[in-house]
Amino acid sequence: MVTWSDYKSQAKARGALALELYAAHSTPAMTPEDIAANLPEHLAYQAKLERAGQLAFAGPMSDESGENMQGVGLIIYRADSLEAARALADGDPMHKSGARSFVLRRWLINEGSFHLSVGLSTGGTKLA
Repeated sequence: MVTWSDYKSQAKARGALALELYAAHSTPAMTPEDIAANLPEHLAYQAKLERAGQLAFAGPMSDESGENMQGVGLIIYRADSLEAARALADGDPMHKSGARSFVLRRWLINEGSFHLSVGLSTGGTKLA
């Protein structure tokens, strides 16, 4: 098995982006009422991290059918280390309260694209 740092070096050497982010798979650990009670503080925390450049993406995930909400969420952090990302996840009011638990992993972005459209006169933006 190759180590993470060796794989990251190999990815960079072959011209991949090799951008390391951190993915927290967040799942309910208490009742829906407990989750709802922590939602305002959770959203404020997410907004704070976003303003600080520490939150790349976050949001809910469907069940495997794609038709229903399951209460599962995915949070992608920008951090200097796995330990720093864990501190961000631990600081989330959902996780601090025990309403949700999480599994944190390193995520190496090598391929893909996204498109950003900015309307200069309309002030509109679109991310696709």
